[in-house]
Amino acid sequence: MIVRTTTEITGTERDVAGSGWRSKRIVLGGDGVGFSFHETTIEPETVHEFHYRHHIEAVWLVEGEGTLVDLDHGTTYELGPGSMYLLNGHERHRLFARTRMRMLCVFNPPVTGQEVHDENGVYPLVAVD
Repeated sequence: MIVRTTTEITGTERDVAGSGWRSKRIVLGGDGVGFSFHETTIEPETVHEFHYRHHIEAVWLVEGEGTLVDLDHGTTYELGPGSMYLLNGHERHRLFARTRMRMLCVFNPPVTGQEVHDENGVYPLVAVD
């Protein structure tokens, strides 16, 4: 059994931040469960482009409001608390945060925690030990 709190991982290698975002990686590939689980916050009035070419990501928006644009299909979605989106087709996407957004995210395959978004917003596929 694994029990963790976001408080205990704050400030550790599981707490990763970039310009306008922060990801607390609660479950990682090294935990051996086949997925990773993150709490991600996006700062208000920021725009982010992502493309998870190697991962499926499910996102549950707990708080905040924003707009999600599917860059592959030109579709726009308004997001608020209780919204979920699933990137099951590896869609390139843009997220506009109108307010601070707090999301719970699941990745499959799991991330290791050492990945960094490249210039296209892609995480590399890193083997899990």
